[in-house]
Amino acid sequence: VQLQASGGGLVQAGGSLRLSCAASRRTGSNNAMGWFRQAPGKEREFVASISWNGGRTQYSDSVKDRFTISRDNAKGTVNLQLSSLKPEDTALYYCAVAYRSYAGADSSHYAYWGRGTLVTVSS
Repeated sequence: VQLQASGGGLVQAGGSLRLSCAASRRTGSNNAMGWFRQAPGKEREFVASISWNGGRTQYSDSVKDRFTISRDNAKGTVNLQLSSLKPEDTALYYCAVAYRSYAGADSSHYAYWGRGTLVTVSS
């Protein structure tokens, strides 16, 4: 399975972006999917996850109420709507497919990873 994330770019603080991640084949309509990010000089951190049917989502405290994760199993895609962006949201954003139908913040629960898309937020 190959994952390709897109939608990153340069945006001013307070702006919005929509990230999308497509799988090379339709994975997991039985698998949870998630987004992580890694800022320069920092460790990778969890952003959001969504269960196999979209019925359960989880967000990190730093993005809760600003970001929204969604998925389209018919297309094999997962999306992340980023709103009210802050300079501290600047990072390389990765999508991932989990081993199981639900996964949270633990990166070891994810089997496949995309290459990432860069989000840069200017102040």
